[in-house]
Amino acid sequence: MKRIYDGEHPPIVLDIEASGFGNGSYPIEVGFAADAQTRYCSLIKPFPSWTHWSDSAEAAHGISRAELLQRGRDPREVALELNRRLHGKQIYSDGWVVDHPWLMTLFFAVNIEPTFQLSPIELIMTEDQFTVWDEVHDEVLACSDQHRHRASVDAWVIQQTWIRSHYMTQ
Repeated sequence: MKRIYDGEHPPIVLDIEASGFGNGSYPIEVGFAADAQTRYCSLIKPFPSWTHWSDSAEAAHGISRAELLQRGRDPREVALELNRRLHGKQIYSDGWVVDHPWLMTLFFAVNIEPTFQLSPIELIMTEDQFTVWDEVHDEVLACSDQHRHRASVDAWVIQQTWIRSHYMTQ
């Protein structure tokens, strides 16, 4: 059996912030945490046809549509950058049921295939990790200075929660 964590290379965790939930929503920010030194985050400029917007989603992540139009990167550039940085790697998400469709929305919109695989983080968790997950997650948040609800911050918090829960339950 392949070891998921060797103490040096934690699972790479990806997170996506979106315009809302459900039909018509689209990715507005993508970020990942690869290791202690490597994080990536980018705002995504919406296509003109991407019009769905949820005020409650904006309140949660703090990103306005105006900010996306001004500071967001071209979706094609973001997809190419993700492929360059994550090529051939297995990536994990704690919200796969929403993150995967949003990721596919990005890639399909620019007619590019992802060169990495996104899977639910639950696939690499033990039952014991599930038991302590919420407690460890709260501790990671409390002990960090990472308070923004943004993609790369969320990815880092999830990754740290996985690492700490892994050690606690060995």
